[in-house]
Amino acid sequence: MGEAWIIDAVRTPRGRGKKDVGSLSGTHPQELMATTLRGLAARNTIDVKDVEDVVTGCVSQAGEQGACIARNAVLLAQWPQEVPGVTLNRFCGSGLQGVNFAIMGVQAGAQELVVGGGVESLSRQPIGSDGGGLDGNNEQLRDLHPMVPQGISADLIATLEDFSREQVDAFALDSQQKAAKALEKNRFDKSLIPVLDREGNVVLDHEEFPRPETTLEGLAGLAPSFEAMGAYAPHGGETFDEMALRVYPQAKVLRHVHHAGNSSGIVDGAGAVLVASPEYAKAHGLKPRARVRAMASVGAEPVIMLTAPAPASRRALQKAKMEVGDIDLWEINEAFAVVPMKTMRDLEIDPERVNVNGGAIALGHPIGATGAMLLGTVLDELERRDEETGLVTMCIGGGMGIATIVERI
Repeated sequence: MGEAWIIDAVRTPRGRGKKDVGSLSGTHPQELMATTLRGLAARNTIDVKDVEDVVTGCVSQAGEQGACIARNAVLLAQWPQEVPGVTLNRFCGSGLQGVNFAIMGVQAGAQELVVGGGVESLSRQPIGSDGGGLDGNNEQLRDLHPMVPQGISADLIATLEDFSREQVDAFALDSQQKAAKALEKNRFDKSLIPVLDREGNVVLDHEEFPRPETTLEGLAGLAPSFEAMGAYAPHGGETFDEMALRVYPQAKVLRHVHHAGNSSGIVDGAGAVLVASPEYAKAHGLKPRARVRAMASVGAEPVIMLTAPAPASRRALQKAKMEVGDIDLWEINEAFAVVPMKTMRDLEIDPERVNVNGGAIALGHPIGATGAMLLGTVLDELERRDEETGLVTMCIGGGMGIATIVERI
């Protein structure tokens, strides 16, 4: 297996994912992805026609995000028509999977220069707008695996792991405070590409979602988001809570502790990573930022759904012949507070190494794009601290996890 080098990583800012409220809600999602492609081309001395594929994660592939958004973004960016694009869906892991597939093509020797990334405009294509849900509306699958909304799964984890409302709120506050400090210190600027309108005016050039004014008292006053949902019977029989408890009777009663303040924010955005073979990079004067040590994807029990970052990370570490303590910085996507909390507990990770500039609770989670964004975030921070290794991992709908390990060059 050959080596794959990361040459660069860019992303748009995250805009609030609400129609007519978020600054990016007036921007077509193709344009968000095209912005990152133009950014990569502007920052790196590459002949764009050498890009052999643009692999793009996108979850709600319907409406404006349908019709292969990867290819359409290539055309909108005015890249050569010879550059192809392909769109994939691994739910929340889509952006990181897009990068991983790009890496695989280079490692296999099949390709020399590839872009991987992801995009999601939740203000224009809300979650579920593809109409399939988690189970594709298949009653037979539902009988085998009574999948519940992710918020119910998060509350199920909190119940089984005995994480209290106070603990998840404290984690959320910490995320906001770390993000506020990172923004004050301009730690995200290296990867950020502003979004422009057709006339070249700036639409958004900064993170729009963080709430630095957040307090524990304010979080404590928020009502649980998934309590009413848990009591809802979607098919006229069991409620969502009952479906979860049928699989996990030891929980006895679900404690609903998650709400808008300790769950990931709904935002718009895109991210892209430029991957090259060492031979191509050397021949064209490209300076690598990191090499890829290992990647892994795993499946896990689909009702609890969000517990696979730990086994995915273990698999990636095993492939890299590394231990948990060998990783300098971790990015564990904050889909819900319990996800990084459980991952840290399972792997015995030092919290001081995790999401050091905040996470999706503070910054938002443009679901198809987040993984590509996090890879750039961890690389920027490794360079700032002059440290070596980073691991990005994410929980994924349907009970999956994904992880990627990078090492600075």
